[in-house]
Amino acid sequence: MSGPRGVHPRHELDELIHAPVRFSVMATLASADEAEFGFVRDGVQVSDSMLSKTVSALEKAGYVEVRKGYVGKRPRTWLRLSRRGREAFGAHVAALRAIADGAVPPAQPGTSR
Repeated sequence: MSGPRGVHPRHELDELIHAPVRFSVMATLASADEAEFGFVRDGVQVSDSMLSKTVSALEKAGYVEVRKGYVGKRPRTWLRLSRRGREAFGAHVAALRAIADGAVPPAQPGTSR
């Protein structure tokens, strides 16, 4: 249930990534090289404003890179995890797994421990 030297794995959680919307954005970007802003917005089911604020926080931390350009005459924004972002997300997920692996499943009706 504990990590190295008896330290609980919750200490390895990244508070910036742990918030549900930021975690969802990171997870979406972890599955692709790059994703269009609208795709991430729709997949995570947030407003443009919420995604913009989230991306700004993740970009400030060096976890997300933003690229702007055009498709025809229409402006577009693409997002991708930086190398640092991929490493941070991987470490965060590993900490979540370590916590979950240490959990005791609830007793099933009709069984004893």
